[in-house]
Amino acid sequence: MLLTADDLAALWLTLKLAGTVTVLLFALGTPLAWWLARSRSRWVHPVAAIVALPLVLPPTVLGFYVLVAFGPHGPVGGITQALGLGLLAFTFPGLVLASMLYSLPFVVQPLRHAFEAIGERPLEVAATLRAGPLDRFFTVVLPLARRGFVTAGVLGFAHTVGEFGVVLMIGGNIPRSTRVLSVQIYDHVEALEYAQAHTLAGGLLLFSFVVLLAVYAGQPQRRSF
Repeated sequence: MLLTADDLAALWLTLKLAGTVTVLLFALGTPLAWWLARSRSRWVHPVAAIVALPLVLPPTVLGFYVLVAFGPHGPVGGITQALGLGLLAFTFPGLVLASMLYSLPFVVQPLRHAFEAIGERPLEVAATLRAGPLDRFFTVVLPLARRGFVTAGVLGFAHTVGEFGVVLMIGGNIPRSTRVLSVQIYDHVEALEYAQAHTLAGGLLLFSFVVLLAVYAGQPQRRSF
């Protein structure tokens, strides 16, 4: 079945949201993952637990508290109103921020594991060659952690595409503004339009399978002796 104009609008908005969130999470998650992997601070475990909260929290719980924070009496809402930006709830920027919180562990954790797997030896060797911290990061860490970056990007993008509870709580169901694919499927089901729902749901199912296949195929194979 052909996609309707609303389906295509929801698809474009979902891809736009996932792409924006993935780029921003790389900018935020890379230094955070590096700190978690390298720091000996007593705050590492509490911060790691906060980052991982979306893995165990129901999306509606996270969405509720983000909605409260974005509201007129919330801390974020107060700041955005004072800056003349209005409220973020039920807007695309609000969707981006909420999706970043929800997808954060899917980017930070693969990066942290990749950074930890590098070990100290390559960095020590680079330091003996007078490479500075930034030089060591860009010429040693990034190439060695490239699989982690690929995994983080794929999982972060795919997880954002599949969101439902958080985006519905924060963005609502505004056509061509905050209605993403998962919400569009829900609308089709509510209207008993199962053929349209099958088309979109089947596409997301295939997309999810391909994403996971790419992640597992990109992992190094264990050799048996």
